[in-house]
Amino acid sequence: MAGRTTTLPFFKEWMTRMKGATLIQRVAVSLAVIGFCFPQLALAATLPSTQTPLITDVELREGGVLLGQVVTPENAAMADTDVSLSSGDQLIAAAKTDNNGYFAFAGLGNGVYQLAAAEGHAAFRVWTPGTAPPAAQPGALVVAGSGTVRAQGLARGFRNLMSRPLIVAGIIAAAIAIPVAIHNADRGSP
Repeated sequence: MAGRTTTLPFFKEWMTRMKGATLIQRVAVSLAVIGFCFPQLALAATLPSTQTPLITDVELREGGVLLGQVVTPENAAMADTDVSLSSGDQLIAAAKTDNNGYFAFAGLGNGVYQLAAAEGHAAFRVWTPGTAPPAAQPGALVVAGSGTVRAQGLARGFRNLMSRPLIVAGIIAAAIAIPVAIHNADRGSP
């Protein structure tokens, strides 16, 4: 009961102030409290500025050759790995990596291509020699396992918890009902 007597004056004072407030003030205070309890900007996903773009520009070599390498997330070359090249939904070619993880596809023109290898995939905008933008890479890099997102829906934590509407509604209802119940209990009202 000691905890109740220390917090009770705060709620009495708060309820007294709220009685004199207009409807607009009550709504403003309620929205402010909800905003402080659920800071959406703090929970929003932000991409780091160092993250690679979704499509990488690559300059083809003479003869329309796309040179690339398949590596593990630890940057180790993956030898004898199947690599497929596609454009849209159409498979264009397939190859295997050499002992150093390198592969090559010849006869390509400008366009966007997808490479898939060892559970990794990436998209590349390829350019004929001399037409590529200055930031274009000299070859394609595919990181094995980079295209798989595991356990996306099984993540636990405050952010996942607050994405469930019934839980949020319960918290808001409790935040409103508890002070009202304490106030009414002190006054002897039902």
